Amino acid sequence: MAAKVPENCSPLMQAQLILASASPRRRDLLAQIGIAPDIIAAADLDESPRKDETPRNLALRLAQDKARAVATTHTGFVLAADTVVCVGRRVLDKAHDAADVARCLELMSGRGHRIYTGIAVIAPSGKLSSRVVETRITFKVLTPAEIAAYAASDEGLGKAGGYGIQGRAGGFVTHLVGSFTAVVGLPLYETRCLLEGAGYSC
Repeated sequence: MAAKVPENCSPLMQAQLILASASPRRRDLLAQIGIAPDIIAAADLDESPRKDETPRNLALRLAQDKARAVATTHTGFVLAADTVVCVGRRVLDKAHDAADVARCLELMSGRGHRIYTGIAVIAPSGKLSSRVVETRITFKVLTPAEIAAYAASDEGLGKAGGYGIQGRAGGFVTHLVGSFTAVVGLPLYETRCLLEGAGYSC
């Protein structure tokens, strides 16, 4: 899937950028800083945590594994990311239905949780660079009616932790320390630094 290259970028001057994710949110975030992937190539991996694996390490490993998987079939700069939401050491998976969303919100109501976003870049040379961005968020105490209404909205479906901060759930947040864009799916400052460090310029 080809994407339009911004006018200030020359595709003749550098290798292609491959985004190892089908998430439209990540494409939109990259567009905010003038970056358009040349190829979208989502990696299909088992995202289950390993025994005794911390949420931070899980986010980093999955980002690295996604980048490596896509780099086996594509040449260029490969960018991958993974977001893990947790309460304590309990990882909250992607919500598959309204009941999952409600369970996540009930668990996070009135308390803090953490989001770990792992990002990885593989340069054309094969060198891998990666890091994890941690964001801490606190939700207000949610009423049963608020939880039911959000779960019924379908906004939280397919999202880690059962919510999207860029939508209605943004009104639940009382405190945020870290990167807002990391919670959405891609920490822009850190991503740009990794890409530039790998030799990608835009």
